[in-house]
Amino acid sequence: MGIKILKDKGYEVDVNPQDKMLDQKQLISYLKKKSYDVVLTLLTDKIDRKVFQAAPTVRMFANYATGFDNIDITEAKKLGITVTNAPAISTSEAVAEHTIAMILAMFTRINEGDRFIRKGKYKGWSAMNLIGSNFAGKTLGLIGAGRIGEKVAFYAKNLGMKIVYTDMKPSDQINKEYNATFFPTPEEVLRYADVVSLHVPLLESTRHLINETRLKLMKPTSFLVNTSRGPVVDEKALEKALKNKVIAGAALDVFEFEPKVVSGLLKLNNTILTPHIASASMEARIEMVQVATGNIIDFLEGRTPKNILTS
Repeated sequence: MGIKILKDKGYEVDVNPQDKMLDQKQLISYLKKKSYDVVLTLLTDKIDRKVFQAAPTVRMFANYATGFDNIDITEAKKLGITVTNAPAISTSEAVAEHTIAMILAMFTRINEGDRFIRKGKYKGWSAMNLIGSNFAGKTLGLIGAGRIGEKVAFYAKNLGMKIVYTDMKPSDQINKEYNATFFPTPEEVLRYADVVSLHVPLLESTRHLINETRLKLMKPTSFLVNTSRGPVVDEKALEKALKNKVIAGAALDVFEFEPKVVSGLLKLNNTILTPHIASASMEARIEMVQVATGNIIDFLEGRTPKNILTS
């Protein structure tokens, strides 16, 4: 779809011939083959000084993602290179829905039940087999209450959950519409919530935001969900906490060393692991294409892109 939109505007478009992620060395090799004006990047592409120097004709990098921690924005500004991202309403909805699905699965132990049957362990109904817990009446703690966090609060409230959250400042909308309670620090949310969901960008201040010390603040019956960025969680500390029953379980869609996963997490029954697909709804992908190509076309036609990150 995006390729057709650009070609219909008369632009020459080259596409990665390999149906897989490129490492930085491979990306640089491709960029050196021709003089490009614009590069559409994925969140797996590390764009820094090496790439900028290897492709001096590129005037714009259009990131096909809401986040942009994969691009050195500071260096891009120094060099006068335009960088855009592709935030989409449908993306927020998709990630929020995936988050809620993970929460429901953990409380009801759906993932464990599925594995139980596949391993041939199901021999008939038992009153105490894989006992879960009702989520209605439980408290959801949000660390980060932006567009995605607010949407998670909407769904959770309608499922009967209570909402507490922390962010840079209180949100009048979340307080009023969801009868939510604001806490100034993550520590307070971690102590209070039955399930903690992370919705923060990856910054130096949020790297290992969830670490061994903070995991110990959580209830032993509580769950952790991460659909933001992998390095926000210290996965080795999380593995230790899960093994020692410091917390009851965790659901991860993103990973600290992505695409690798800390091996111990793979062996635990109290984890749900999905391959970075929280935003992978058809609606979200189509809207992201429209946003990303719109940014490119605006730039090439002399207009300021709507989602510009450098100026």
